[in-house]
Amino acid sequence: MVKLVVFYEKPFCAANAKQKQILRSSGCILIERNLLEHGLSSDELRTFMGEKRVPEWFNPAAPSIKNGKINPDVLDETEALELLMKDPILIRRPLMVIGIEKLCGFDEKRVSEILDRYVEAMPKINCMEKGCLEKKSAG
Repeated sequence: MVKLVVFYEKPFCAANAKQKQILRSSGCILIERNLLEHGLSSDELRTFMGEKRVPEWFNPAAPSIKNGKINPDVLDETEALELLMKDPILIRRPLMVIGIEKLCGFDEKRVSEILDRYVEAMPKINCMEKGCLEKKSAG
């Protein structure tokens, strides 16, 4: 059975591109959304985080995290949501809706459970080397 996945991504991210490829090869149809222009309310964004601890909500490769400007370990939920809403690049990617399930980050074990089929593991991708932070020109 084909599963529909709403996939919130950072455009031109090599890791997100690989995740989409994995989902498509698992028989999924994707509806792609730009995470940086997500249009979610703070309450809606919180629903993707589930039982994850606050630091797990954050993309560890985000510049403000890597340079130490933001330390997710010291934030409470309210502070974290304010930062994520103000600067969506901080959100751990992808956000996904699969059926009634909402996920933050690509956990192939959890995705496999939801889809009730094997989903291949995500290879390690260094987004800095793959040009994730570069904007591609349209044309």
